[in-house]
Amino acid sequence: MSADQVYVGLGLIAVLAVGSQLLASRLRVPALLVLLPAGFTAGALTDNVDPQRLLGSSFSPLVSLAVAVILYDAGLGLDLRRLKGHNRRVVIRLLWLGALLTVVSAALFAVPVLDMSAQAAVMLATILVVSGPTVVGPLLAFVRPTERLQRILVWEGSLIDPVGGILGALVFHGVLAGSRPGFGSGFGHFLASAALGLGAGAAGAGVLWLVLGRVRLSEELATSVQLAAVIGVAAACDALRDDTGLISAVVMGMALANLPGLELPTRRPFFETLVSLIIGLLFVSISATVTPESLRHVVLPSLALTALLVLVTRPLIAHLAAARTDVPARERWFIGWMAPRGIVAAATASTFSAELAAHHIAGAERILPATFVVIVATVMLYGLTAFPVARRLGVLRPSRSRPLLVGGAPWAVDLARALSAAGLDVLMWAGAGEERARIEAAGLELAPGELMASAEGFGAVLEGITDVLLLTGEDDFNALASLKLRESVEGTVRRLAPSAASEGVVAPYAGGESLLFDAILTRPEIVRRYEAGARVVTRTADGPPADGEQVLFVVRPEGRLVPVTDGVHPEAVPGDTLVLLTEA
Repeated sequence: MSADQVYVGLGLIAVLAVGSQLLASRLRVPALLVLLPAGFTAGALTDNVDPQRLLGSSFSPLVSLAVAVILYDAGLGLDLRRLKGHNRRVVIRLLWLGALLTVVSAALFAVPVLDMSAQAAVMLATILVVSGPTVVGPLLAFVRPTERLQRILVWEGSLIDPVGGILGALVFHGVLAGSRPGFGSGFGHFLASAALGLGAGAAGAGVLWLVLGRVRLSEELATSVQLAAVIGVAAACDALRDDTGLISAVVMGMALANLPGLELPTRRPFFETLVSLIIGLLFVSISATVTPESLRHVVLPSLALTALLVLVTRPLIAHLAAARTDVPARERWFIGWMAPRGIVAAATASTFSAELAAHHIAGAERILPATFVVIVATVMLYGLTAFPVARRLGVLRPSRSRPLLVGGAPWAVDLARALSAAGLDVLMWAGAGEERARIEAAGLELAPGELMASAEGFGAVLEGITDVLLLTGEDDFNALASLKLRESVEGTVRRLAPSAASEGVVAPYAGGESLLFDAILTRPEIVRRYEAGARVVTRTADGPPADGEQVLFVVRPEGRLVPVTDGVHPEAVPGDTLVLLTEA
């Protein structure tokens, strides 16, 4: 290809990757639903979007290293200390039973139906084990199932990526080892590959643990160090033995997430942006390599495989995983109707299928197109049916706001009680031990862990948070937390107004678009009134506020929380509930 064609091709891939993710975010659908058709269409219509022609022999190593970065990021989310309680048993069963039954059923089905060798069928089945939070998360955010279902499915999706990544890499090396003459020689190669990946991953995690724990680094430099370590270790492993870098990457992430004495940043803006960009580029590139010709004899058998996984395997896994637990039948059925395949499945399929085909494993060339069909079919099926299925089963969460109130002052606890009395599911967080004890004594739910972990990303999805109200006694903390959280919380983030005479470093200059209540109700003024005897109460909206009553929030009949802000006073109508600050 000429230089001009290379420029055009690379530019198109980047634009399609980011444009598809932008469109998906506006449509509130999983990005896969747009990325895969966009890449496939571009690959079919033009020769410029063909990464194998653009990059030649470099494409496969680049995909392998990109997958290593994704799996490292997935491994960082595998903090087993956060998985507690009775849901732990169900999630663990979903993982090992899901992997076992999916591999067995899909492999047995793929051999005759997709006309694959046993080795290729086992590889395909192992690839289809993974699901992933990048697919499950947006679906659950749209459906809003009950809190238990949300926790179970988010944890399964977060854990299955690194577990599936390790399993896939081990099976891949097992298949290659089995293709070598002599059982002893093949088994020795398999053990050597596994040992290399595990050992290098452990060593890389140890080095990162020492550097990040002992050396004071900025957030940007700490992210660069992690990225360099992952790519360096994975590249070294791949140079010694093909695709052992995937094992090392996921081991590094899992180890860092669980090693004691290391506090990784709760937000990694650059790293998250990089992973999101890699995901988009990979999917457009990989789907562009799937030609209409390669799908011609694979579509119908792959759809039949999808039907087996959706209608038989997954419901069986869900019911066995929830056996002898207090998970009711309707929730078991919904768990059985939520297993879309996603990013890691496509990326590992692209990496492993080419290598297996190069080693003349019969049917290996069908692994990628079959995975492509299963991904598209499952995402579309669950995306279109998850909400009506959840509604039919009666497992939808009430369409009520779930605010997170940050701060444990007496008046803030009274406000949380009032919002709870108005029918909202309230969550609180405080840093000081005295304030946390006050929250628990009031019978209110206390968010686990640190604020950023509870309110952002994985934590917000896990807890179902819709609004964050920053009510602490530190104006600068409220302002800084507002600026940080506003970037990652889908709902509103609001804070108390600082005193007009504040000498804070941040609060007076952080803007007022996110300030709570009327301009006169600054944080010091609320505290002064409360100490003078004012209280937070609720009543129905049967008339205008009386003298001495200050409206703080309006709670709509459906449970939507509408705050009063400086200059914006929501109109209350009969049926609403008013949350008021009354005089003594």
